[in-house]
Amino acid sequence: MPELPEVEIVKRSLNNKIKYKKIKKIIITNRNLRFKVQKDFESLLEGRLITNISRFSKYIILSLDNHYYCLIHLGMSGTLHLIDHKKKEKITNLSFYHSKFLPKKHNHIKIKFSNFTITYNDPRRFGFFKLLNSKKKLKKYFQRFGPEATSSKFNFKFIKHRFLNKKKNIKNCLLDQNFVSGIGNIYANEILFRSKINPFKEAKKLTNKEIIQLAKYSKLVLNLSIRFGGSSIKDFKNIKGVSGLFQNSFKVYNRENKNCVRKNCKGKIIRTFISNRSSFICKFCQK
Repeated sequence: MPELPEVEIVKRSLNNKIKYKKIKKIIITNRNLRFKVQKDFESLLEGRLITNISRFSKYIILSLDNHYYCLIHLGMSGTLHLIDHKKKEKITNLSFYHSKFLPKKHNHIKIKFSNFTITYNDPRRFGFFKLLNSKKKLKKYFQRFGPEATSSKFNFKFIKHRFLNKKKNIKNCLLDQNFVSGIGNIYANEILFRSKINPFKEAKKLTNKEIIQLAKYSKLVLNLSIRFGGSSIKDFKNIKGVSGLFQNSFKVYNRENKNCVRKNCKGKIIRTFISNRSSFICKFCQK
């Protein structure tokens, strides 16, 4: 599943390609995504100019000149592909996972521009497209989400207040988008390892020092991954054929039975499960 860094890379790719471009035509071959695509989706987007491309958490937001906003969530397996009408590109994927070429199946939505088409592919159909007709509704939609982990709002004071009497383990807190936005399983593992926090530890039991470390490494890990172009777990490639490189900097994720990378630590990484998600821990470092 794409996490915040991967979605940020897709947003940047789209920004380079479709900002200030007019949508010529929308073709929908399957409306049955996670949420059914609304009936007037085509009529509301066709002929519209895209004035901005932004992102919040794992959502891509297309701003249109009719004051509508199109939210795109890639779900578990969604990818966006750019197909040039004039030349055949070897690589079409704007994302960093799954096929770097446009698959023949599961192409559900096509957004056509003058010289190219953006195609949404999603085998599992957990992604979705949603239209909102005002900035007020856009703001309201994201009210239930916590601040982004890279934001200055995700700081010691905020975390300390939210963790008062919180019995939930810290790993599940990081994955709770109502608490903090944009952290998925891979990065939660990396953040907790670098913060020297055991993922099973109850949030209310974190020390002030651990909270400071949590805020610090949440920002550091996600920003590093964005800089390195995302994480390549299953042949992640971008449209230029370049893999994300953050996986080369993993300290704990997917390193089961390997020695801990921390200096002077003799521990080994173990794999366990929290809420059916893989968790990688060095029990010597993460107390």
